[in-house]
Amino acid sequence: MRRHRNVKIVATLGPASDDYEMIRALHEAGADVFRLNMSHGDHAEIKVRHGIIRQIEKDLNSPIGILADLQGPKLRVGTFANEEEELVVGAMVRLDLDDAEGDVNRVKLPHKEIFDALEPGAHLLVNDGKIKLRVKDCGANFADCEVIVGGTISNRKGVNVPDVVLPLAALSDKDRKDLEFVCDLGVDWLALSFVQRPSDVEEARALCKDRAAILSKIEKPSAVTNFDAILKVSDGIMVARGDLGVELPVQNVPPIQKQLVRKCRAAAKPVIVATQMLESMIDSPMPTRAEVSDVATAIYEGADAVMLSAESAAGSFPIEAVTTMDNVAREVEADPTYTEIIEASRTAKRNSVADGIVAAAREIAETTDIKAICCYSQSGTTALLVSRERPRVPIIALTAYINTARQLSLSWGTNCAVVGKVERFKEAVLGAVRAAKEMDMVTEDDMVVVTAGVPFNTPGSTNILRVAPCAERLIFAADPE
Repeated sequence: MRRHRNVKIVATLGPASDDYEMIRALHEAGADVFRLNMSHGDHAEIKVRHGIIRQIEKDLNSPIGILADLQGPKLRVGTFANEEEELVVGAMVRLDLDDAEGDVNRVKLPHKEIFDALEPGAHLLVNDGKIKLRVKDCGANFADCEVIVGGTISNRKGVNVPDVVLPLAALSDKDRKDLEFVCDLGVDWLALSFVQRPSDVEEARALCKDRAAILSKIEKPSAVTNFDAILKVSDGIMVARGDLGVELPVQNVPPIQKQLVRKCRAAAKPVIVATQMLESMIDSPMPTRAEVSDVATAIYEGADAVMLSAESAAGSFPIEAVTTMDNVAREVEADPTYTEIIEASRTAKRNSVADGIVAAAREIAETTDIKAICCYSQSGTTALLVSRERPRVPIIALTAYINTARQLSLSWGTNCAVVGKVERFKEAVLGAVRAAKEMDMVTEDDMVVVTAGVPFNTPGSTNILRVAPCAERLIFAADPE
């Protein structure tokens, strides 16, 4: 299914979008990748949604990516005898490992790892940062804290610890079970929560065993600090602005978003900008002007994808939310300023033959009357390199592997087609031209650029480029064998 935009849309599935008709309508409205949130729904529900997506993919002959988002460790306070208490600024409250129900003076924090890492002066944020505590004294099983920002604290509210790297793995026991389940089920991307260091990603990759690509969610200050190393071992990145905006001052998030997007693009790895993009559309058929500007900003920055969370999972207007994102993307990408920004931010990368081939393909396409860049890609690497170039013409990624096509559905500008294996370059050119025609991107009078690797079916071997006519008789005339 051809999109008339380059940025991709990720839509989260949930109670508002869990049957065939709705999920198909979301895909037809513009959703390229569906997110299965492992924080909500049991394995049986996840399996049903996965099966529906694969059926829609078959019915529409359109590769669809599936992203399974692992929950990660959840840090929460215990319970209160009165269910809730009011903490006032300047008061002292103790967090400890005592099983007794809490009161205004103390409450259980059932995470010894936090006490092991805390130091005086560190901060704890409760209930999405609505309550802020500063550690005055701490030990192996307690932390005495001063209330800096007060408010109502109630049973099992979440706790964030922004100032320290916690001795916690990114994968909880639940995550390990979920990982095995979704990898066996057959998802394309695995999103990791609570990433703090590269070793968190490497642990997940070892468990995944190449059954899915690994996407790291950047939602902690330590992940920002260690970002270059985390990016190196990840296949993609999600800028998870919700938790990031809790653990960091909110004014820090926009420049961090911009920096991370540019680094991902330079590395030719897809990046999603996520959280609260069209939040008001959970209850309203129309977004706010600020939300539209937020989505547009991510697109102007060059993000590969923008994501809907509760808007499509639990909102009253999931189709309208996807349609709004699609419309914003089309309008932004039609703006000449968008092209200027994208091209000005292009990072020259000429470290390999493949880098040179894809850069030449873009330059040829933009200086002559070329209608599309067609790239054969077994592992997806060549298509990612072409995507990094952000060409002005469509990208057609051709692969013999459906899993590669599904993973590329997250990458900027890629229109994926699953084709048979080819052994000779003429077959590749013919296949590219036929795919371009089927997608209504070319006519008999047009030309395309075709890139491929010889010998064929060898990952990472891109070494040839040809400008090819779209009239098959001319292809045969140029290469009768």
